[in-house]
Amino acid sequence: MSDSTDFVEWDERYSMNIPFIDEQHKELVRLTNELYQGCLMGDDVARAYFMKAIKSVVDYVGKHFSTEEKMLENIHYPGLPAHKTQHEEFVRKILEDVKSFQNGKQFVPNVFVRYLKDWILSHIAVEDKRYAEYIFDLKKQGRLKAAVSSSKVN
Repeated sequence: MSDSTDFVEWDERYSMNIPFIDEQHKELVRLTNELYQGCLMGDDVARAYFMKAIKSVVDYVGKHFSTEEKMLENIHYPGLPAHKTQHEEFVRKILEDVKSFQNGKQFVPNVFVRYLKDWILSHIAVEDKRYAEYIFDLKKQGRLKAAVSSSKVN
């Protein structure tokens, strides 16, 4: 899955063992690497590439967060309000940075990509692992209905 020029590589320790969520997380890693590739290009090319790539990231993040939140709502995850707030704060920060970039504010794309990578990986490793534990506890208790599989948003 990785290329020698990848900024971040998927590691199985980030796996939730929920296939559709893991695939979405892997796609977020791929898109982060795509943004990083844009940072390696010359100024004008990098700017155009970066703007195209950031749109893909923002769109995909929205889709992923929606899928995850729907799944957590379906299983009555008690940490959903805080989890959703983290998602909203992340999206707000990303959109503010993109707007600043579009308005000509001095912007360092590789700093942005580093922030994106760090947030995604730490969110997966800490916050998403919490709901994965909750889901598997429900499963062990025989209380997990089809909530997880029925939450998949295509």
